Amino acid sequence: MNDKSIIGGIIVLLLAIGVMLYATNGSGVTPKESQTVTASIEVVQFAQCLSEKNAVFYGAFWCPHCLAQKALFGSAVSEIKYVECSTPDGNSQLAVCKAKGVQSYPTWIFADGTLVTGEQSFSSLAEKTGCTDPTPGAVSGTTSDTTTSPKIPAEQTPPELVI
Repeated sequence: MNDKSIIGGIIVLLLAIGVMLYATNGSGVTPKESQTVTASIEVVQFAQCLSEKNAVFYGAFWCPHCLAQKALFGSAVSEIKYVECSTPDGNSQLAVCKAKGVQSYPTWIFADGTLVTGEQSFSSLAEKTGCTDPTPGAVSGTTSDTTTSPKIPAEQTPPELVI
């Protein structure tokens, strides 16, 4: 093989890698994650009600379930009370979340001190807060399959979260 063949092969390989990176959006952000859906007025009012009722969503930027929970609210996500629990490097949990006993993401903590973990439907959040469920055809007072935890005393030190 001569030098021109080797150089040509390297160029073709680099071009192929570049095309693959471009085709997969190289940033690691899929179009679904980068798009915000405009929320209906009912969802905006629901999010505002959750805030008024002191329902707080604790999550982490790297958590796929937290991203899905935020996506459920669309553009109304800015209306809910959200606390970022992760350090910027994603390797630890912030003290504010440790103090509240947050052990998994997403976690919702309500005014009465109870909490639920995992992605929550509008109906389960409505049931916990008394806010009107914005889901079309929703029936007030429907039951949910979420598990609630008892109120955690403020003086109790939560266990360390291992991430």
